[in-house]
Amino acid sequence: YFYIFRAIDEDRKTKYIAALKIQRWFRACRVRAYLRHLSKMATLIQKWWRGYLRRKNFREVVERAYFIRKLKFYNEMAVRIQKMWRGYYVRKYIHNFYALKKYLEAVSVNNELVRSELQEYAEMKENEEKMKDLEKKEKEKKYQARKMHYLLSTEQIPGIYNSPFRKSPDPMELLLRKSKPLTHRKQKTESSFADELYDWPTCKKPPAFVRALPLLPADRQKPQGPFRDPAEVLRQRYKPLEPTLRVRESMNSPPAKAREATGREEWRSPIHDNEFLPFSSYHKKAEKYEPSLCKSGKYGREAYGTKHFREVHPKKWIAERDFETLFSSIVLFEK
Repeated sequence: YFYIFRAIDEDRKTKYIAALKIQRWFRACRVRAYLRHLSKMATLIQKWWRGYLRRKNFREVVERAYFIRKLKFYNEMAVRIQKMWRGYYVRKYIHNFYALKKYLEAVSVNNELVRSELQEYAEMKENEEKMKDLEKKEKEKKYQARKMHYLLSTEQIPGIYNSPFRKSPDPMELLLRKSKPLTHRKQKTESSFADELYDWPTCKKPPAFVRALPLLPADRQKPQGPFRDPAEVLRQRYKPLEPTLRVRESMNSPPAKAREATGREEWRSPIHDNEFLPFSSYHKKAEKYEPSLCKSGKYGREAYGTKHFREVHPKKWIAERDFETLFSSIVLFEK
């Protein structure tokens, strides 16, 4: 009885393990089948979704391309319309051939009128110049006739223009008979006051103080040019001296003495001046004595200015001698 139950128990364990394997395998197959189903469904969903997105994107691309193509077409048609309209507008209103032709004809007619008027004006000016020249020559001839009136013939002696060997006298002789002789001009006498008046700008005489200004002559003419009135100039020259307040002040006055004392005090004890370093205890502080450029070098006579006028550094030479900056002239360039 014990062996029977032992065999049954071992068989039961074997069957139990086999059942577990069968259940595990079945469950695994069922899970794998379900996963395959889920994968197929996910792939199908992704396929449909991606197709939807691609179709939507394609529709947008097609609409955009169609819009661009339509816009280009409309722009091209608008350009054609604008080209035709601008050509028509320019030909009719801006560069109108017939209007320009009429304008040029009117300009040519106006040019002819202006040219004829200018020709008449030039002829008129030329005639006026000729008349002026004739009048000038006539005046000159009359002036010469009045000037040479002494050459007129007399009852006893014929003149040089009235030759006895000619049938009729010279036209100059007739002009001398008509004209009158020149009159002599009276010479103006200059007063001594005018000499004194016009002698003062040269400053040849020493200045003298005048208490009363002399009276100018009544018949004296004003000199030509941008000159002031002589009375005003004399008044400015002999005006009394008006010194300033500083000139009027005496050198011994209290303000002058006070300014002099203040200046001496400022010169004796200036605030911004430093003490002389080598002969005081000031050099013991942080500041050190800085010698001047003349005292920093070696004492002695410098060679610059007496022996040479240019500094020479032989250590910096590349060759045996210094570079020459001056050369003799080239004959070819001087031709």
